[in-house]
Amino acid sequence: MEHLRYPIGPYSPKSDYTNAELQAFIKIAEEAPPQYRALVAGLSEADLLKTYRESAWNVRQLVHHVADMQLLHFHRMKTTLTEDNAQGSVVNIGGWANTPDATEAPVELSLALFEATHSRLVFLAKTLTEDQWQQSFYHSGRKLDISLKQAIYMTAWHVEHHLAHIKIALGQ
Repeated sequence: MEHLRYPIGPYSPKSDYTNAELQAFIKIAEEAPPQYRALVAGLSEADLLKTYRESAWNVRQLVHHVADMQLLHFHRMKTTLTEDNAQGSVVNIGGWANTPDATEAPVELSLALFEATHSRLVFLAKTLTEDQWQQSFYHSGRKLDISLKQAIYMTAWHVEHHLAHIKIALGQ
């Protein structure tokens, strides 16, 4: 069951990352939206309702969740760069995954949001200096400070994690 819950392994940030690792995370962020679009293109309603394990979110909810959380990741990055003592927004992801827009709306809406958000996030990430990468925000849910280096790892891990979930749900 654990391999279904964490098909790429659990989220496990390091205390620091090299420039090469940061560039790899940015590349993952840049390539994720078209991968999601290709994966869900032309899916039937039945396919969108498939899950990767019992009692898990379905494909539609996963697509909407990823768009929601990546927007949140971008917000955290901008907040960290522009505010002293930045607080990273935390949301009730289970609640968000069960609002009508997450359970009923066409996935196209979230694919467009995801593409736009990641275009901006990637553009911004490519401009950051070493000092900016070291800046951090406080994550009240995890009760720790997260540097922007760790945040871009979180972004990359998150999109790969749920892409794997969708592939499992679709039997790929």
